[in-house]
Amino acid sequence: MNTQILKTITRRPRGTIAHLTVSRPSKLNALNTSLLLSLSSTLKFIESSNKDLLAVVLTGAGPKSFIGGADIAEMASLDSPFAAREFISKVSDACSAVRNCPVPVIARVNGYALGAGLEIAACCDLGLRVGMRFLGCLRKVRVGIPSVVEAALLPGLIGWGRTRRLLMLGENIGAEEALNWGLVEKVVETEELDDAVEGWLGLLEGNGPLAVRKQKALMRIWEDSSLDQAIRAGVDAFGESFVTDAQGETEPKRMMGAFLKGKGKRS
Repeated sequence: MNTQILKTITRRPRGTIAHLTVSRPSKLNALNTSLLLSLSSTLKFIESSNKDLLAVVLTGAGPKSFIGGADIAEMASLDSPFAAREFISKVSDACSAVRNCPVPVIARVNGYALGAGLEIAACCDLGLRVGMRFLGCLRKVRVGIPSVVEAALLPGLIGWGRTRRLLMLGENIGAEEALNWGLVEKVVETEELDDAVEGWLGLLEGNGPLAVRKQKALMRIWEDSSLDQAIRAGVDAFGESFVTDAQGETEPKRMMGAFLKGKGKRS
């Protein structure tokens, strides 16, 4: 199987679901420059060409690994601070593409998530993990480099103490521990992984698509705002939800009307 980002687009009655697979199974799907550039460009292309996009599911090829980190052989060949900055900027750009995707990105973590793979998983909005093998680690200190770029998200996800354990000790953690820490939202057995993904997709399909997009955008604002700023941004987002669409309706009016009609039928 070639080194590439495999893309599958599924059209559903309520919108489009994109499945992306990082495919470099002979190297545990480790991210080299080609894969990093392809991941960023593929995500941007999917966003621009599917206006009804509901969600993206990101996974790794083969049964062993989600993403086995950044390519160590390529990093070992870096011969200057400039070259190192160029490479790590591509890692950050790929992470940013995941975070800036306007719809939820689900991490279907089917195996090892090491280094940059753990950072990519942390950038996703929802994470599902199989119960076997450890989720991963950030063992960059073991090969002479600090954990950088989107590893900065970890204190907000798991707290400073646990972040220090991962980044300074290069410690492996298991799937259940990752769940308890808040690195993933759910852990299932291998044979249940796709059903669990489908369950989340089904829930997303039942929500207002514009509301979900606004919710993700609002949470990104919350990350960089004071409490007062975050609350004011929420007021603005609520008001913007009532902009009329091409049919002269608003999504809240349409969905609340359907809710009230259904409630009336049940009473």
